Amino acid sequence: MTRLRTALALGATAALLLAGCSGPDDGAGSPGPGEGRGSAVSAQRCASNEAAGTITYVTGYQYQASASILDPVAAQALGYFDALCLDVEIQPGTGETAQNAQLVAAGTAQVSSMSGNSDVLVNVANGVDVKAVALFGHVPIATLMTGPGITDLKQLEGTTLGQKGALPVAIDAMLRAAGVDVEAITQVVVGFDPTVLVRGQVQSLTGYKSNEPLTLEALGEEVTQWNPEDHGVPGSIATTIVNPDFLAEHRGAVEDFLRAQLKAYRYCEASEEQAAECVGHAAEQAQAGYDTDHNVQVWQTEARLVDDSLPAGQVLGQIDPASVQAEGDFLVRMGQIPAVPDPASLVDTDLVPSLYADGALVWPVP
Repeated sequence: MTRLRTALALGATAALLLAGCSGPDDGAGSPGPGEGRGSAVSAQRCASNEAAGTITYVTGYQYQASASILDPVAAQALGYFDALCLDVEIQPGTGETAQNAQLVAAGTAQVSSMSGNSDVLVNVANGVDVKAVALFGHVPIATLMTGPGITDLKQLEGTTLGQKGALPVAIDAMLRAAGVDVEAITQVVVGFDPTVLVRGQVQSLTGYKSNEPLTLEALGEEVTQWNPEDHGVPGSIATTIVNPDFLAEHRGAVEDFLRAQLKAYRYCEASEEQAAECVGHAAEQAQAGYDTDHNVQVWQTEARLVDDSLPAGQVLGQIDPASVQAEGDFLVRMGQIPAVPDPASLVDTDLVPSLYADGALVWPVP
């Protein structure tokens, strides 16, 4: 997944200009016999969704099997968008979430994936007009890896830490909460090869729970993960944003985009076989060089993080305004934003709950 960016990638934007009956459903079933175009909506709803035109969705990072990336890809392949009369075009993002936010704000894309609420907060605080409509995980995705010989984060003082261009704010906060003198750590920019840690080139390495630790484990290397949430640091995983004008004009289409996404999410996590099937759909889009086995692990790891962090009484995809406020307050304390944006302009908290009845996703649509 892509992560928090504090600067807007203005120059990169141009490069991504993109030339029935009803009842609750558990979301885990694939299209049954006879399903097809418009099979899950009334004729009126179908016409309304078609009137919205092509919905361009930009992924957070390529076709990586992360939450809010794999599920829309699977929703398209499984026919869920088609069953709701939605015309969806999926475009791979570059990893620059500020760029994604600008594309959505400009209306070049209508929907996109952000790494979490922090991304949305920073972009909106910088004047980018987008609205968050869904959130999947309620825990930071960032982690700090060390060798097993590190048993106290204070041992990192006087050592070298590898990061990808900036120290993630959640890792910075974790270190400070543990009483570490961050200025006493030498920080160097490293690439995306996590073996720099086990080769001793750095003594700690920032990464994401669903990526680098899996690579090192597959190599048989033992590392310790230090996680921000264990030190009281808030965070989130996989926020879906939309263009506010598009939402106002075509709310039903946005609802049904998320409905299909949520149904695909449950399908893809239901079994090992279905996870592999969904990742296979992403691999077809990515074509050459796609590590299917690794991406199955990415998906299963993030799905566990999402499910394990779902607050009691909430449904999958629901945005909790209290957690958004807590994350915003944290960013203010860390100097990432001057103030928390107005929640009314930042998130739509009612959309996702309206898709459920008695805790089950409604499918087909009334």
